[in-house]
Amino acid sequence: MTTAPAPAPLEGLRVLDLATLFAGPLAAMMLGDFGADVVKVEHPRKPDPSRGHGPAKDGIGLWWKVLGRNKRTVTLDLSSPGGRDALLRLAADADVVVENFRPGTLERWGLGWEELSAANPRLVLARVTGFGQFGPYARRPGFGTLAEAMSGFAAITGEPDGPPTLPPFGLADSIAALATAYAVMTALTARAATGRGQVVDMAIIEPMLSVLGPHPLWYDQLGYVQPRTGNRSRNNAPRNTYRTSDGSWVAVSTSAQSIAERVLRLVGRPELIDEPWFADGAGRAAHTELLDEAVGSWIARHTREEAMAAFEKAEAAIAPVYDVRDVLADPQFRALGTVTEVPDPELGPLRMQNVLFRLSETPGAIRWAGRPHGADTDEVLAEAGLTPAEITGLRARGAV
Repeated sequence: MTTAPAPAPLEGLRVLDLATLFAGPLAAMMLGDFGADVVKVEHPRKPDPSRGHGPAKDGIGLWWKVLGRNKRTVTLDLSSPGGRDALLRLAADADVVVENFRPGTLERWGLGWEELSAANPRLVLARVTGFGQFGPYARRPGFGTLAEAMSGFAAITGEPDGPPTLPPFGLADSIAALATAYAVMTALTARAATGRGQVVDMAIIEPMLSVLGPHPLWYDQLGYVQPRTGNRSRNNAPRNTYRTSDGSWVAVSTSAQSIAERVLRLVGRPELIDEPWFADGAGRAAHTELLDEAVGSWIARHTREEAMAAFEKAEAAIAPVYDVRDVLADPQFRALGTVTEVPDPELGPLRMQNVLFRLSETPGAIRWAGRPHGADTDEVLAEAGLTPAEITGLRARGAV
């Protein structure tokens, strides 16, 4: 007898994604990857900006194909009476609403926590903004770039004699998305005990600060402010990127003392291991120039393939510096299924990142890539109890 596959772990969970660019929608995508029914709500005449963000093919934004995956798409003008009422009917049967409007916007439309929780006391409302729901900056426009700057990340990133450096992708938004998905699941777990929903207040500046480690504690206790050190570390050495004889780059890490010793033996400088300062990471970091020269000069005499093979044989930590072409070709990523192929009726097969982690019994899956603007409006509104005549009327008034 064939055993039916187990349901996805979040099957039966309904999520309304009202958010744009990028933390909120990415959090909703993560929930959808593990079975949640995510309904993406967009303005009828102003689609989510991610549809036009970055490169496109045949006029179709490619980023949206990832960000909008596993989501049904509907259009509602939430600022209109008809759109407001329709959203409240959708919220009555939902478990989670994710939004990222400036504080006070939903309240101005009659869709604040008071109205949403009255429609559904079990609802979890995840509010994702740059600076949170209160405080002197709450009403400022907020983006991940500002969080990367204000958290201290940019100040410690880059070369010592160069400017503070921002990442060329949505780092703060992505970290906030992970935190938001975690916060939502925490609130849903609490709901299982209390029977009541609650508000998640996620300020993008905060998760970014959390991942930077003990910087506030260092300053609080020691007055220490970490400077920019490029690829080097103040905690251990050698730790850098090094160029090979064939023009490639590799990264070496020696966070463990035993690894540092193996690396120095491999590159022919075992005498350095006997130096008193070599006994711990801080001591090695104080001699970064010497250690970088020892490791870098050895690597410069070998191709990437030769350096990788020698380090692996010595059980020392090394990795090639990849671009996306290398990622797609790498056998480890292929073995893990990190990048998967998703069929798409608009563009054909699409390769994109797979779900975030593997579950042995109830795995997630990408069921479809981002769908066209408003493709599921009639279906979703009908499920909420709106009649065809009501939907037609909303469309005629521009609310849908």
